[in-house]
Amino acid sequence: MQLSLYEAIGAENIKQLVHDFYQGVQTDQLLTPMYHNGFDVAEDHLHLFMMQYLGGPTTYNERRGHPMLRKRHEHFTMNEDTKTHWLRHMNKALDQSKMLDEHKDYLRTYFTKTAEFLIS
Repeated sequence: MQLSLYEAIGAENIKQLVHDFYQGVQTDQLLTPMYHNGFDVAEDHLHLFMMQYLGGPTTYNERRGHPMLRKRHEHFTMNEDTKTHWLRHMNKALDQSKMLDEHKDYLRTYFTKTAEFLIS
């Protein structure tokens, strides 16, 4: 039986990745205004989303419904600058992560494609 990415990466690694990402975002003057509901709320939402996306519990959908990424981000300015800043913090968090390189590479590709999708 093949493990889901959620199982292969590990719940703690996913939680730590999201936490480390938001530690960086909190220092970014371009991105911080986007988090008017607070970083704890955003961290919780991204953590639940990533667990579900990677094949773990479906708590995100149960609490928030379908992810609707474009709809949930439409009131933010999503451009090359925000993409670059966001990816800088996520890539730094991935660099710090204890997960396997193959999982880091998978997530880098996913996050890059998603960031590009949001500004398309």
